[in-house]
Amino acid sequence: MATVLIVDDHPSFRATARAILEADGFEVVGEAEDGASALEAVHRLCPDVVLLDVQLPDMDGFTVATTLGSNGYMPTIVLTSSRDAADFGPLVSESGARGFVPKAELSGAALHAVLR
Repeated sequence: MATVLIVDDHPSFRATARAILEADGFEVVGEAEDGASALEAVHRLCPDVVLLDVQLPDMDGFTVATTLGSNGYMPTIVLTSSRDAADFGPLVSESGARGFVPKAELSGAALHAVLR
């Protein structure tokens, strides 16, 4: 069972994502509401996967992903947004993230597909 940290500034999305992922067999080990708390939570919780919103209040998800990559421990990062991946051009692949799942399409199956 993969452990997941959910990073999003909207509590309602974090709660929905937690319910969806736990129902599909993932273990959600924590939540973070911004980039700084995400970096701290990854260090403290060592999740297998970080479901990371692209648009956070203090820094964007691409910066968080790049920072994690330079800090040594690199969980698998899956970016998410209410926008389409095409809106971000090459930033998704350049960030070191494994992939992207639109928020409207989030499911355990969609996350598993990116993780394979």
